[in-house]
Amino acid sequence: MTRATAVRAVLAVAVLLVSVYITLTMSPRLGLDLQGGTRIVLQARDTATVEADRETTDRTLEVLRQRIDSLGVSEPTLTRSGEDRIIVELPDVQDPRQAAEVIGRTAQLTFHAVEGEGTDQPEEETPAPESTADPAPDTDPAPDTDPDRLTLPDEQGRLLALGEPRLSGAGVEDATAAFDAQGGAGWTVSLEFRKGAGQDWKKLTGEAACHPAGDDRRRVAIVLDEKVISSPQVDPSVGCRAGLPSGATQITGSFSADEARDLALLIKGGALPVPVEIVEQRTVGPTLGAAAIDASAQAALIGAAATALFITVVYRLFGALAAVALGAYGVISYAALLALGVTLTLPGLAGFVLAIGMAVDANVLVFERAREECADRPTRSLRSALTTGFRKAWSAVADSNATTLIAAGLLFFLGSGPVKGFGVTLAIGVVASMFSALVIARALTEIAANSRFVSDYRGVNGIARPGAVRTWLVRKDPKLFRKSARWLVVSAALVVVAVAGIVVRGVDLGVEFTGGRLVEYSTSRPVDVETARDSIAAAGFGDAEVTTAGDGDLSVRTGKLDNDGEHALRAALAEEGGETTKVRDELIGPSLGDELRRNALIALGVAVAVQLAYLAVRFRWTFAVASVVAMVHDVILVVGAFAWLGRPVDGIFLAALLTVIGYSVNDSVVVFDRVRELWGANRRTPLDTIARRAVLQTVPRTVNTGMGALFILAALAVLGGDSLADFALALLIGIVVGTWSSVFTAVPGALALERSAKAPPPPAPGKGKGTPRGKARAARRDPLDNGARV
Repeated sequence: MTRATAVRAVLAVAVLLVSVYITLTMSPRLGLDLQGGTRIVLQARDTATVEADRETTDRTLEVLRQRIDSLGVSEPTLTRSGEDRIIVELPDVQDPRQAAEVIGRTAQLTFHAVEGEGTDQPEEETPAPESTADPAPDTDPAPDTDPDRLTLPDEQGRLLALGEPRLSGAGVEDATAAFDAQGGAGWTVSLEFRKGAGQDWKKLTGEAACHPAGDDRRRVAIVLDEKVISSPQVDPSVGCRAGLPSGATQITGSFSADEARDLALLIKGGALPVPVEIVEQRTVGPTLGAAAIDASAQAALIGAAATALFITVVYRLFGALAAVALGAYGVISYAALLALGVTLTLPGLAGFVLAIGMAVDANVLVFERAREECADRPTRSLRSALTTGFRKAWSAVADSNATTLIAAGLLFFLGSGPVKGFGVTLAIGVVASMFSALVIARALTEIAANSRFVSDYRGVNGIARPGAVRTWLVRKDPKLFRKSARWLVVSAALVVVAVAGIVVRGVDLGVEFTGGRLVEYSTSRPVDVETARDSIAAAGFGDAEVTTAGDGDLSVRTGKLDNDGEHALRAALAEEGGETTKVRDELIGPSLGDELRRNALIALGVAVAVQLAYLAVRFRWTFAVASVVAMVHDVILVVGAFAWLGRPVDGIFLAALLTVIGYSVNDSVVVFDRVRELWGANRRTPLDTIARRAVLQTVPRTVNTGMGALFILAALAVLGGDSLADFALALLIGIVVGTWSSVFTAVPGALALERSAKAPPPPAPGKGKGTPRGKARAARRDPLDNGARV
């Protein structure tokens, strides 16, 4: 064992031990779409006097935090998003009506003097009769044209003329709900005033006490959002101008327990600095999240087992060692998610599962390179061929993983909500897969290659003999690019079919991009779609779209629908289906829908530009343009397939589409990396011949890597249910068309562009600009060759 191998082995063991420890001692943070609960996105709005900037949004967040803490929700989460948005996550909250009402109200609490009985026509209002008591100088009725004076109904509906606000909710120190059994007042709300506000309260009640008992003007009106919630008479024991000396009061008014608690909560929370609007609301039932976790776990186990079995069959012993490294990858990437505190969402869970299938890519690249070395020089040692395979595969591994990391970064920075989690898990998966392939798998295979048994029995190690696919291709030697333009015609025809689907069938944009509300229900008795549609229409929701979802569930999509309307809709379904449970609920405001749709187009545009820029730096511009054309071809085909199939296009689909972009460029990078290498070594050979050789040499890698991902995606499509089926379907289509386009669109496109390009062929490997001949020769030397000759 060499020193380098020993270092890799020790590093691998250390990382694995730490990962196992983290896995056993830490629990994952599940997103609401996995644990169940409600997610509300609030948009702060400007007022005439206050701008909804970062500072006011932060103050609004703290007020909301006090309110939500008083709701008794377990471990709520509030965070600011951008300058003027607040994300509220309420685990285990399935009915968001109370939370949305408490969160959204501005709670403008004011205390007013009552100036007398009000009328519907303020201009004809007659003054209240004079009191026999000595009135306070400032209690005379003011003109009703004063905007600070209100005419509002009291608790019994009788109109009262109110003076200007004398006290605001900001003067309240504390508010608590309590049941007054001794006094018989029922549920009341006790208010404790701040020092200065207590003096204002004493003055206000003292002025009211100057009027006789029973007179409206002896009352004090407590107004919440221009609604009189209580207008109690000042106790007869209180003398004129004396006021209530305690500086405290009780709000009474036939409250229920919930009403008293909500009122105390709103008053204690205080007025929001700026009004807020609910632009997004999602509710996920606990059963749906649990089912998604179980389905993803099953898909991961089945897909990983199938992938491990496949690479073991193809690469024998070394494939089995790569399968062990694949298991280590799963432990390391999961531990990284735990250690970084990443919130695991449904798309993130799907990304974690998908990365298992893609993690074998680096191993396949290395093993295929090692097979080529053994085929070119049958007498060289297995260890030498393996080391050369790792060295020559490095550039393709680095470039292909870099393109996937670019896609993951775009998902994180341009995605919204759970889609960000997919970007995070995908990025962690890419880094962990490189570690498992270049450190763990390399240490295992180098240790095995030192064994005489493994070296002598070539049928055991799996790389000493060429694979069946490579052997067949070498024997047939198909002239793929003799007429390369025909492949471009085929690709163009496929694009025309896809565009026709988009134009004829249209793209079914999900509620996330159009705005509206989508609710999924589960009923105790089977209900067909027509019956459900009739019941909902009879309840006043004639424009609702009703479809089936999952195992007999019903999906209802409407335009604008508030929480009370959703409750009525559910009640209408319950009349036909018995007990009706809300499985999933998504509400997207129209402004947010426009924004998400715009951001989706921006994300796709940025993805194309960034990938083009990266490829132009790493390769020739002709290769970069051809790869991006193939990538756009793949995007159009995936969207067109979904249009023909009538499947919805939503945020999770966007995550799948950006992943397809990364995968498509990944495949093209591997092909063009080989073209660059072969062309540099054979500068006089025609480019179409070079391209044909490069494609034939990389087809085994493309097929074997694609099979690993297909096993995982097939398991997700079958076991993942509605939540992950469309995601898996988009990626399945994307991998198939990406494999096609990397060979039959990107390469013919590059050949067409090179015919008009004037740039010389790339330099030979090891003979780049400024590389001395001696160093180039040293770079090509066998790593196990010490240079001695006899």
